[in-house]
Amino acid sequence: MNILLSLSIIRFLAPIAANIVLSLGLSPTLLWLVVGAALCSVELFIPTAFTSFAMGLSALMVALLSMAVRSPQWQVLIWLGLSTALIFVSRRFLPKRKVRSIQDASEAQTITEIPVGETGRVLYEGNSWRARCGDEQQAIAPNQKVYVVGRIGTTLIVLPENLLNS
Repeated sequence: MNILLSLSIIRFLAPIAANIVLSLGLSPTLLWLVVGAALCSVELFIPTAFTSFAMGLSALMVALLSMAVRSPQWQVLIWLGLSTALIFVSRRFLPKRKVRSIQDASEAQTITEIPVGETGRVLYEGNSWRARCGDEQQAIAPNQKVYVVGRIGTTLIVLPENLLNS
């Protein structure tokens, strides 16, 4: 369903784009070269994980093919297909992002009280974080040394020092 909608939009917009290009006196090859160079340049200023670069390379390939393929609809479809393929291929070669995790049982200090079952604030690695006590039945006083034992989103899970030492 979505593919059919996309194809119908392309079928509708491609002749309009072709008329604009022809009215400006640009050849389709020159248009694809300009679009390809612009998309490749965008990657220099706005890192998009090679997405815009792959789309730019696809546009440059379509510029070469535009001398043989005259239909604007087919040019756009080829560009979309090449872009999609290059993006998927580039994902295989990019290094996987490492999720930085919180070290096990690192120290922090409470800034505010952490009431039972609620959140408070702790100072961890020089920054103020929202924190919740790992023991749902215990409150933690302010200025208390705690250990960070986990993280859920932007909330640290902490345990008071006296609970771990007992």
